[in-house]
Amino acid sequence: MQAHLLFTVFVCILLAVAGLQVVPSAAANPIPVYSLEMPEEYINYTICRVNGRLWAKVDGTYPLTKSVIECEDQALSGDNTWFTFTGDTLPMVYPTPPGTTSISVKMDETELGWSNYTQTFPDETHYTAIGNWPMIFCTIHPILDQFTLKIHYEHPIQLVNGSYTFLYDLNISPYLSPWSNKSTAHFNIRFETDVTDLQAHTIATDGALNPVEYTVTKDAGTETVSLQVVSDYSQPLPGDLLIAFHEGNESEQNNSGLLSSTEQRYVVVAVISTAAVGIVGYLLLKHKKRGDNK
Repeated sequence: MQAHLLFTVFVCILLAVAGLQVVPSAAANPIPVYSLEMPEEYINYTICRVNGRLWAKVDGTYPLTKSVIECEDQALSGDNTWFTFTGDTLPMVYPTPPGTTSISVKMDETELGWSNYTQTFPDETHYTAIGNWPMIFCTIHPILDQFTLKIHYEHPIQLVNGSYTFLYDLNISPYLSPWSNKSTAHFNIRFETDVTDLQAHTIATDGALNPVEYTVTKDAGTETVSLQVVSDYSQPLPGDLLIAFHEGNESEQNNSGLLSSTEQRYVVVAVISTAAVGIVGYLLLKHKKRGDNK
């Protein structure tokens, strides 16, 4: 699977659309075909200590609109990355970082049941630049014309070569199409601990890093980092959001978009190396599976 709510700040598996064909114009009652549009998503983080360890508490809000695909557009959808569906039930999988707890999924204000998809299917994990993530599964029903998904979860923050590092899986491609061609992810990251040398990047599936500008506001002993990641259908996708930082007063806060210390260089090199090894391993595994099936 390609690395979001995917969303994801979010990833959807649509089992029924694999063989979707254009409905003939002569059909008396053609089955409507839909897509989902998500021009905005909002992700709020709280970074705090829990039992002596740094944790991230994540609240994602995803306003979605169901859109009918016209017959001429249905022919386009077969060879592209956006997904389509029929009916009023939508199966969904969502990647979660290792050690995730306190998971909650809501459609508007209705709590949805979920299950551990990777526990049921151990080979089904979601690739990210900092490791393979397990996934949860739930079903959205009914699919309203407009609705909002709200997903909450909490996870420990990894320490990589002296820098705390966390990633938000921004798999937005299923929601981008010629008729919904742009989506903006709004991030607010509230730190309840002292932070220095914070670096924000997007990281693509090939390990390419690009700095992301951010602003910092301070209030009553906390700092909130705000930033946006814009995805455009006509442009290469920026990838996932990668945040790295130090805790304490190790050095002065820096928002240059460039690495400000040797440790920060190490963590970026480590992430790129991990991504490269992961991609090579994934390709070798796929090649081996094809060989075993012959």
